[in-house]
Amino acid sequence: MSQSVSIFALLGLALCLANLPFFNQRLFAVFAIKSGKTPWHRLGELVVWFFVAGAVGFGLERRAGQIAPQQWEFYAILATLFVTFAFPGFVYRYLLRHEIRHPEKSRRDA
Repeated sequence: MSQSVSIFALLGLALCLANLPFFNQRLFAVFAIKSGKTPWHRLGELVVWFFVAGAVGFGLERRAGQIAPQQWEFYAILATLFVTFAFPGFVYRYLLRHEIRHPEKSRRDA
C-alpha cells in the first residue's frame, strides 16, 4: 500500500471511528447498555476511539519508515481534527429531530 493510500485510509478510519459513538446505542459497538448511552458514555468512547485511530496511524508510520518525533501541538491539532470529524454524528444524535413512531398509532391512522 502506498503512503498516500494509507493516509486516506487512516482519514477514512478516523472519520468512521469519530462518528461511531453517535450512530449506535451499544458501548464500543459491542456491549449493550440497558438504560442507553449517556453523553458521558459517548465522550469516553470518543476518547478511546481517538487513541485507537492514533495507534493505527502510529503503526502505519512505523511500517512506512522512521517515526517522526512530535510535540504537543501535533497531538492538540490531531484531537481537534478528530472532534471535527465527529460533528456529523453529533448533529445527527443531538440536533436533528427524531420522530418517535408508535405502531398502534400508525394502525389507527391507516
